[in-house]
Amino acid sequence: MKIVIAGGHGKIALRLTRLLTERGDSVVGIVRNPRHVDDIGRAGGEAVVLDLEQATVDEVAAALAGADAAVFSAGSGNSAASARRDKMDRAAVVLVMDAAEKAGVRRFLHVSSINVGGADDSGIGEGYATYLRAKRAAEEHIFARENLDWTVLRPGVLTDEDGDGTVELTAGDRIGPKRIRSDQVARDDVAAVLVALLDRPDTARRIYVVVGGETPIEKAIDG
Repeated sequence: MKIVIAGGHGKIALRLTRLLTERGDSVVGIVRNPRHVDDIGRAGGEAVVLDLEQATVDEVAAALAGADAAVFSAGSGNSAASARRDKMDRAAVVLVMDAAEKAGVRRFLHVSSINVGGADDSGIGEGYATYLRAKRAAEEHIFARENLDWTVLRPGVLTDEDGDGTVELTAGDRIGPKRIRSDQVARDDVAAVLVALLDRPDTARRIYVVVGGETPIEKAIDG
């Protein structure tokens, strides 16, 4: 397969690139910073330098040409202002979906958040609430797409601990929980779940919540 990852220098994206290329897949990582090109290469992928806040649909579609799937794993960052959160966590998702449709790429995986429905929880700050609102708006755009075989993955709080290939994977609804959850999951395991989802076309048009657990990933998806 050929997979294009938007946000190719992210911690999940680099792990995903390694997993895919180690088994023989071709990976293109879209990055904004030219200094990140070598990191993509060391992970086994090929980098395309594009700023998703400025790029056109045609430019992103060119990067997606010939791909079997697109994965959106970009993000605005913890210290981003509200305007950038909207551009990266919502508008860039729409941009990549538009480009995927233009390039004829039907499979689209989106890395969201376990707390996407919790923007109005009184216990969080405005910065995190703004982030969650943008992620929620992005999901609403995804659910409306008739020409994409989308899957939304909502990970818990991400950690850099070594993954062990076991998780708790549950079906999510289109709204998400109103209360903030703090369940953790290793980025290694999130990347491995993404690989499994890419291999399973029957997971299209589904929402999954993933946190740490004791069920092997393949069995968790079957369940």
